[in-house]
Amino acid sequence: MIAILDYDAGNIKSVEKAFRRIGEETVLTRDFHEILKADKVVLPGVGSFGDAMSHLKKYELDKAIYDVVNNDKPFLGICLGLQLLFESSEESPGEEGLGILKGNITKIPDAPGLKIPHIGWNSLEFPRQGRLFKGLDEGCFVYFVHSYYLQAKDEEIVKASARYGVNIHASVEKNNVFACQFHPEKSSEVGRTILQNFANI
Repeated sequence: MIAILDYDAGNIKSVEKAFRRIGEETVLTRDFHEILKADKVVLPGVGSFGDAMSHLKKYELDKAIYDVVNNDKPFLGICLGLQLLFESSEESPGEEGLGILKGNITKIPDAPGLKIPHIGWNSLEFPRQGRLFKGLDEGCFVYFVHSYYLQAKDEEIVKASARYGVNIHASVEKNNVFACQFHPEKSSEVGRTILQNFANI
C-alpha cells in the first residue's frame, strides 16, 4: 500500500492515478495511523512553498513525515514535494522547510530565450547511479513545471540533473528518501518506469 499525502496541494490525484495504472494499491490520506501503516509514502504537490508548509503543519503531516523517514520507510517527494524536504526557498523567505535534506530552493534566473516557469520536456543526465532510474538511459526526457530549483548542499545525493539555463538538481536520493523535481506521473513511459522502480524498492 502506498500512502499519498493529502494536504490540499494541487496535482495529487494525478499521482494517485499514475500509481494505480501500474497496479499499485494507494490511499489518499492525512490520517497519521494510515500513513504509518503504509509500505511507502509519497508527498506530491504543485503550489507555493509557504502555503504548503502551513498546510503540512495544520494537518500535522510534518510529524508523520519525520516518523516515516526515521523509520526507514521509502518516501518519495514530487515537484513541490521535493522542495519541501529541504531547508528553505526563495519563494517564501523566512519559512523553514522540513530540513530532512540539506540545501535551498532558488529562483531560476532570467536568461535570453528562457521562459519561466520552466514548463515542458527536458532530458536528464545521471551524475550518479540512482535506484529510481534503473533501466533508463541517460538523456531520457521527463516533464517539468517549476520556477524554482534545488541547489543541494551535498552533491552526492543528486542522482539526476537537467540543464535549463542553470544546472538543476532534478532528482535526489539519500537512504530511504527519494525526490524528483519533475513530474514522473506526466512523463510517459519514462515516468512509469520511475514510479515502478519506487514501488519495487
